[in-house]
Amino acid sequence: MESIYITPEHEPLREQISRFIAREVEPHAQAWEDAGFTPHEVLLKIGAAGLFGLMYDAQHGGADADALTNLVFAEALSQSTFAGFIITMLVHTDMASPHLHHAGTAAQKERYMPGVIAGNTITAVGISEPGAGSDVTGMRTKAVKDGNEGVLNGTKLFNANGVLGDLFFIAAKTGSARHAMSMFIVEKGTPGFTVGRSLDKTGWLCSDTAELVFDKQVIRQRIAMLDAKVRAARAYLYHCAWRVTQQHDVVQDVSMLKALTGELVNEVVQTCQQFHGGMGYMRGMPIERVCCDARILAIGGGATEMMLDEAAKRY
Repeated sequence: MESIYITPEHEPLREQISRFIAREVEPHAQAWEDAGFTPHEVLLKIGAAGLFGLMYDAQHGGADADALTNLVFAEALSQSTFAGFIITMLVHTDMASPHLHHAGTAAQKERYMPGVIAGNTITAVGISEPGAGSDVTGMRTKAVKDGNEGVLNGTKLFNANGVLGDLFFIAAKTGSARHAMSMFIVEKGTPGFTVGRSLDKTGWLCSDTAELVFDKQVIRQRIAMLDAKVRAARAYLYHCAWRVTQQHDVVQDVSMLKALTGELVNEVVQTCQQFHGGMGYMRGMPIERVCCDARILAIGGGATEMMLDEAAKRY
């Protein structure tokens, strides 16, 4: 596809990643899915290929490339079709390590950036908490100054690369003001810092964690609308049953009802799953099971498209 943004200089990068995926990812990624993580050795190979430091300074081993080059890298990764592998890479390059690149001191960059670019040091970012996801102002993790150091106290949840990470960028409140917060560098193995269990997710399986976001402010209104739709569908259901008792021809009504309710149940459960935030994506949660079970209702017993076609024939 022609583009005013992509130049011929970008194509070798795309081809390099395509070859890497065909050789190093596709033959093994299903095993990574089953294991629940992408092996560190894979990240080391990507680092050795010079792909982890595209936008970072050459003095630390980077390529001093621009954002378009980085976008080509991210887009090319999608050829793998394994989202867990992709997010493992992009959290390292685009979500976690940029905190060091943009806000780190010269000494911090000198200490950590070479390992980050080489793939020796895997990065993760900790923002979400059991009680605070998208609304970072609601976080409870706090940092207090102790001499020249910051002492952190709190818990983070749904941190991509959290289990296998080596260097963590942790958001914490530094005061009582709404926006009083900072990012702190925490090395794996720091006394008092514990990495908990790896969460069992529905997808992104070869990424060792995941995060989903939701907006708490509109939950009541959305639930009310879902309830209204369910009540309307139920009324239609009872109307169809009444028409059967009156010996009416209800083929069109039943076809429309099946199409309507098969789609509606999925809208309801998926919206409720979103309300659960990241926990809705964890295996073993009731909402995860309900979502999986509901999907067939728009397919089995007459797919939505077939039901609508049957209804349309009778106009």
